[in-house]
Formats: sequence, C-alpha cells, structure tokens
Amino acid sequence: MSTARVVERQVRVPTAGVSLDGDLAVPVADSRGVVLFAHGSGSSRHSPRNRRVASVLQKSGWATLLLDLLTPQEEQVDLRTRELRFDIGRLAERLTGAADWLGQQSDTGQLPLALFGASTGAAAALITAAERPERVRLVISRGGRPDLAGDALPRVQAPTLLIVGERDPQVRQLNAEAAAAMGAPVSIEVVPAATHLFEEPGALEAVIDLAVGALERNLA
Repeated sequence: MSTARVVERQVRVPTAGVSLDGDLAVPVADSRGVVLFAHGSGSSRHSPRNRRVASVLQKSGWATLLLDLLTPQEEQVDLRTRELRFDIGRLAERLTGAADWLGQQSDTGQLPLALFGASTGAAAALITAAERPERVRLVISRGGRPDLAGDALPRVQAPTLLIVGERDPQVRQLNAEAAAAMGAPVSIEVVPAATHLFEEPGALEAVIDLAVGALERNLA
C-alpha cells in the first residue's frame, strides 16, 4: 500500500438549511476519488471505526469527508429521544447536499464519488445515490440498514457493496431483503465471526479490505 501525504481540515458544510461539521482529508498528490461517510444510530464523525476506515483509505490515495449529519443541538435531543437517528429523510437530504458541496470544491469537485454508510447512514447513502445517479459511483454499507431506504432502492444505479457480520443475523436478513429490491449491481459480503459493530479481532480489517477492493474496481 502506498502512503499518501494528506491534508486534513475542518469544514462547515451548508446543506438543507443547516451547517454541518465535517473533517475533510485530501491527499496532497492526485486523489483517486472521494469517499463521503454517512454515520447513523447515534454516531458522529468521531466514530472510531469509521475514522479507522477513513485513515487507511487516505493512505491509499482516497480523499474522505467524515460528516456529522445532525447539528450539536439535534444530537443532544437525539441522545434523549433516539428519534432523529431514524429520520432517514432528514439524513438523506443532508447527505445529498454534502455530495453536491463536494462537487463544488476545488480539490474534490472533479473526483469520482463513493458513499460509505454505517447503520442508518447506509439508508441515507442509498437514497442519495438514487437522487444523484450521475454523481455517485459506488455505495458501501457496513452493518447497515439499507432496508430503511424503502422505495429508493429500485432507483439506485450505483454498484453497491453490503458488508454484514456473520453473527448479526437480523441485519443480514434485512440486507438480503434490501438487495433483492435493488436494480443496481449489488453484492453481500459476510465477515466471518463478526457481530454488528465489527469489534472482533480482524473484523474491521476485513471491512477495510472489502471497501478498498470495491473502490479499486469502481472508481480507479
């Protein structure tokens, strides 16, 4: 693996009537593409798992944007009510705006775009892919809830990789049902012995290997 030098900066992304905090990392040399991360289920851009995935991608030459899909005030409400994390329409609208914003930046505007969604963020990523078929080249889901994308699923045109843990049977079933509803090329990869959060030794490394392979096939 080559190790690219990366410049990271904090950004404020205006989208859907709010400004969201993000961390944008762009390799100094030619970037191969940009990966927009969609967190879900009470997580944020500080998610240690997604930051670890992003770090490896950056070293391989991919730009990344880790973005909070809720404002700080909304996060406080969600901690009490757990409602906003399942407001897929809100998350998707904001993610779509962030994809548009990346397309307007001087250092990412010309780069092919992939979306990486975890948990409910995967549903938001698939809706964004359906809304921006000319822009989104790949969707990757880690332990995601693609079923929550609902009637957007048949409209997704981008190749989609659904990564699930072997010991996460309910989510595996939901992913299989979502895949059957999709018109895009879709594959399901099961990480052996992994549970929902991929905390087992080697599980997250398997996710990273699968993600890198999908990026190489579809964006390189």
